Amino acid sequence: MTANVKECGHHHDDRRVFYQRIFAGLLTLIIIILLIILLIWLILRPTKPSFILQDATVYAFNVTQPNLLTTTFQVTVSTRNPNDRIGVYYEKLDVYAAYRNQQITLPTLLPPTYQGHKDTVVWSPFLYGNSVPVAPYLTLSLSEDQNAGLVLVNIKIDGRVKWKVGTWISGRYHLWVNCPAYITFGSRNNGIRVGPAIKYQLATSCEVDI
Repeated sequence: MTANVKECGHHHDDRRVFYQRIFAGLLTLIIIILLIILLIWLILRPTKPSFILQDATVYAFNVTQPNLLTTTFQVTVSTRNPNDRIGVYYEKLDVYAAYRNQQITLPTLLPPTYQGHKDTVVWSPFLYGNSVPVAPYLTLSLSEDQNAGLVLVNIKIDGRVKWKVGTWISGRYHLWVNCPAYITFGSRNNGIRVGPAIKYQLATSCEVDI
C-alpha cells in the first residue's frame, strides 16, 4: 500500500515537472519573439508620416440663418512617408473642418491607401456642412473674424494606420492630423477666384500624432 502511494506521488511530481517545462518553454519562446520584434523596431526606427495642407477652395462659408452655418470646401492634403524600409497602410481616414474646436462639416471618408517607402500621396476631398447648428458665440466670433479679414479653420484627419515591414504588418494605430487653414476676407483676401469659388494656396505643415 505504501509503495503504491509513493509511486502515485512520483508520477504526480513527474507531471508537474513536465508542465513546468512546457510553461517555461512557451514563456521563453514568447520573450524571444517580443525581443525580435523590439529589435526590428529599434533598427528600423519608424518615423510618422508628414502632412501638408496644400490649398483650400472655398465654395460657401457663411451663416445662412441665426446660428446655422453652411460650409463647402475642397482641400488638397499631401502626405509623405519618410521611412526607407517601412510602408504605411491608411485605413478609415475621416476628414472634416472645424472652427474654434467645433466640427462644422460632415466627415468625408478617404479611400484606403498604401504608401510605399519615401512615397507621397495626395488627396483632394470635398467637405460639406449644410446648415450646421453652431453655438451663438461661434456665430458672433465668425462675424468678428470675417470683419477682421482672417478666419482660422482647422482641417482634421482622424483614422487608423498600419506599418508594413517586408511581409509583416503591424496592428492598427490611431492617426490624428490637424492642419490650420487661414482664410482671408475683404481687403486682406489673397485667394484666386475660380468660377464661383475662391482658392487659397496655403502649403501649411500639419500637426501629426500617432
